[in-house]
Amino acid sequence: MAKKKQRGNGTGTVYPRKNKDGKVIGYRGSYIVNDKRYYVSAKTKTETEQKLRQAMTDADRGLTFDAGGLTLGDYLDRWLNDSVRDTVKDTTFERYEQIVRLHIKPALGRVKLKYLTPTHVRGFYKQKLQSRSSPRTVQYIHVTLHKALKQTVEDGLILRNVTEAVKPPQVHREEIRPLTPEQVKAFIEATQGDRLEALYLLAIHTGLRQGELLGLKWEDVNLEARTLQVRRTLMTTKSGPVFSTPKTKGSRRSVKLTQSAVEALRSQLQRQLGEI
Repeated sequence: MAKKKQRGNGTGTVYPRKNKDGKVIGYRGSYIVNDKRYYVSAKTKTETEQKLRQAMTDADRGLTFDAGGLTLGDYLDRWLNDSVRDTVKDTTFERYEQIVRLHIKPALGRVKLKYLTPTHVRGFYKQKLQSRSSPRTVQYIHVTLHKALKQTVEDGLILRNVTEAVKPPQVHREEIRPLTPEQVKAFIEATQGDRLEALYLLAIHTGLRQGELLGLKWEDVNLEARTLQVRRTLMTTKSGPVFSTPKTKGSRRSVKLTQSAVEALRSQLQRQLGEI
């Protein structure tokens, strides 16, 4: 009779995780492989049990995951390639990669993942602000680091996401000051006859973002109905400018055109047809 194979060299256990008030905030599963304990965690018991079964199945195949001597820098490289690449837009991936390469790894890359503390992160944020990085930049860093460490907790590499104990700096939004009617008039007069006059006029009359304006094609414009459709935006990447879809559904929208904008677009169309 064939010997029954043990799953993960041991039976897994699932138990609740509680905060200091005794409230259940999630569940944790543990299993043993070659006398060493490994962990997985999730918000619900069912999800934790699923992760535990998968981890134990992986252990049967010789696949175990442990922070061990893994540094934060090495993990971030793995996270970018395995969890981020091909799951987000190219421009979003480049943003994460840039933040990791330029900000996080130079400061914290050599810290072992299992020894990373809120004090490390808090001091890192303070140092960035003292070196004149903007609060907005530090917020981007915080979002990136939080996402990466959340994945390590879900994978059972560490027990908690230390960024949850650290508050990023607040960003004080400056009040937008639109041009006054006098300034608008002066701007329009100054750009009359310019090759990009229609673009400037369209910006004034529609309030579209720069990337949305530069992403427009004639197929997006209906001069008879006096409307245009925002379907794409032009973004700058390491490999050059690329068209991308708007970030949110609300950004894909129809915009009503003023008569002045329509006339400017007609003139622009005629000018372009004459250049063919």
